[in-house]
Amino acid sequence: MKQIFPDKNKTGLTRELIDAMAPMFEQASAGAIAIDVQSRITWINQCYADLLQLPSPSSVIGKEIWRVIPHTRMPEVVATGKPMLLDIMEHNEQQLVVSRLPYYDDNGAVVGAVAFVLYDDVQPLTPLVSKFRRLHQDLAAARKALAKKTRGTRYSLTDFVGASPQALEVKRRARLASGRDVPVLLLGETGTGKEVLAQAIHSASERAEKPFVGVNVAAVPENLLEAEFFGVAPGAYTGADKRTRDGKFQLANGGTLFLDEVGDMPLPLQAKLLRVLQEGEIEPLGSNKLSSVDVRVIAATSRNLDEMMAEGSFRSDLYYRLNVLEIWIPPLRERLVDLGILSEVLLGEICESQGLRGEITDAGIAALGAYHWPGNIRELRNVLERALTMSEEGELLDAGAILKVLPGGDAEAVPKTPFRPVRPLARVIALAEAQAIEEALAACRGNRTRAAKLLGISRSVLYEKMAKLSGN
Repeated sequence: MKQIFPDKNKTGLTRELIDAMAPMFEQASAGAIAIDVQSRITWINQCYADLLQLPSPSSVIGKEIWRVIPHTRMPEVVATGKPMLLDIMEHNEQQLVVSRLPYYDDNGAVVGAVAFVLYDDVQPLTPLVSKFRRLHQDLAAARKALAKKTRGTRYSLTDFVGASPQALEVKRRARLASGRDVPVLLLGETGTGKEVLAQAIHSASERAEKPFVGVNVAAVPENLLEAEFFGVAPGAYTGADKRTRDGKFQLANGGTLFLDEVGDMPLPLQAKLLRVLQEGEIEPLGSNKLSSVDVRVIAATSRNLDEMMAEGSFRSDLYYRLNVLEIWIPPLRERLVDLGILSEVLLGEICESQGLRGEITDAGIAALGAYHWPGNIRELRNVLERALTMSEEGELLDAGAILKVLPGGDAEAVPKTPFRPVRPLARVIALAEAQAIEEALAACRGNRTRAAKLLGISRSVLYEKMAKLSGN
């Protein structure tokens, strides 16, 4: 570690401790790296160079660390002087558990930082991660209860449930949307979870502490839409309130306005909405004064806006203003692989609200998978709630309990193929890993270093997994 701390004669207490601990951390870790006060790499060991798939440690010395590790938080440690212990960092689709420490000169000024990768495989931390998830769920429940009393959000990205490629792509785009203060257009059938996603984007954005206001355009009578959106000045019309009545834009000022079923908006209001988005100003009904508003708009629709633009019922200029970042939410029938986890989560919510306990069998999931789900996740929740309410088998929902409440459900709806036995998840993962390792070694002609790079893991992880597979 001499490259990190070259001057041993001017070492303060903090640097002495780090110098003493560094060899131990380096030996026990899967990689180590250090930067100076300008965030340039001053040292990196061979293990970390292998993990990052670098040609050699010397190839990155002197470079800014963000050029090598784009999402690194080490410059933050240098800037604040505060350590970051047991942080989870993602790099090349791999999760790393990292600890970062600042180091100082004789005058107590931060002159750099050092980081150690403690785990390059988070699987040993599964119990800890599970506990964190439970605590996060408890916190989310408390936030939902609080949000009912305020104009806040009840949902976060963890509430958009699913692990299928389609669901993961939706979450990826939602995270992208939460980090950019631009209009978002959510497309998808009724019941796919568009409002859940809109609230999740808001709650993860910089506007999270500001209001989230939702309005269903299709549910408001056309003659009241302008007043609903832009507010009403005192005495604007006969019978109007003598006080100013704020519209949705004023209520959402500083925060997010969610326009559900924006495809149902009449053309005259579309023109006024476009002006608000372009100018950031509104004119309440019956008023001659313009008011500035700062609102981020998230719109959603289940209608085909391309067809509506072609027939002239939706303005193309408004479409382009709303559709800066588009997220398409697939229907449930296109991600049936998520049925199991969706059913588990929905059953948990239903049971919690009704003070019950319930589970669904593999046969019950298979029966759900034989249905076409025109109502998507909203319909799935209804089916599970009805099945739980009407079940004569107590708290266990099997195929029979599900088929009794499915629309048109009968004996013919039971899948004709026999149910495949479900293997433990650990066994499935182990078999998949074994096959992947075998194929990588074959492709690399037995070269383990190249095989590890091909698999996107470090050599130490590859050796560990091979040892487990061989029974050593």
